Amino acid sequence: MDRGTIIGVDLGGTKVSVGAVCGDEVVRLVKAPVPSREASDVVLQHVIDTIAEVVDDSVVGIGVGVPSVVDVAEGIVRDVGNIPSWKEVPLKTVLEGRFGVTAWINNDANAFVVGEHVFGAARGYDDVVGMTLGTGLGTGVVVRGRLFNGANCGAGELGMIAYRGGQLEDWCAGRFFSREYGVTGDVLHRRARSGDREAIETFEHYGRELAEGVKIALYAYDPEILVFGGSIASAFDLFENELRRGLADFEYPSSVERLVIAASRLENAAVLGAAALYLDATRDER
Repeated sequence: MDRGTIIGVDLGGTKVSVGAVCGDEVVRLVKAPVPSREASDVVLQHVIDTIAEVVDDSVVGIGVGVPSVVDVAEGIVRDVGNIPSWKEVPLKTVLEGRFGVTAWINNDANAFVVGEHVFGAARGYDDVVGMTLGTGLGTGVVVRGRLFNGANCGAGELGMIAYRGGQLEDWCAGRFFSREYGVTGDVLHRRARSGDREAIETFEHYGRELAEGVKIALYAYDPEILVFGGSIASAFDLFENELRRGLADFEYPSSVERLVIAASRLENAAVLGAAALYLDATRDER
């Protein structure tokens, strides 16, 4: 069924990526730097101008993923860490007024998981956890086929859980590499691919740590499939075996046996995820 063109917007602190999604493909894509230190209205106008570059008469809706807390019902973005001036921005209202189509706004981890559910590895599954492994740990949840936001868009914020005197994401994301080994995950990844045994062992160590975060996700949400995204997910094959070994003591072994664990293979995953926010939110209307 032709569902029209959806605009997917991935808004980060340094750049905005905007794509026109038709069917399962990004047919037009524009990326632009974000003047993140400018006034709120300046940043907002820059985002609007970038979206306008890909909008045409076939567009039926807009989805936006942002790295912040979002009032999903009202589409208000609050306290974007990498854009200091964005303390409270009524993004949904602004975009709908400018482009004349419905817009849905959510945080980037939620966009990731619903993108995998609609377009990627989790297609066909009803209960899904998506984890973005970057500088921090983001988690999004699909329950019974629909994105689960919680009351305040806080469902799945597992990275914030107190753990070992800090937070879970201190051990399950990029901070682990810099703290424990004094080097970034990207550098270690390159070394591991060149055969550096110490770098390979570092990722194996990381897999054992990440297993603790996966256990928490399993106890909380009991998904059919868990999908990893973010920069560290590209090294999935380097830590997969130790991750699975680390799940051996999970209290319910049959749950682990049935669990599918995968890394995202989507090209332009963030843009597709943003578009999927619109598709998930309006599914009952189509």
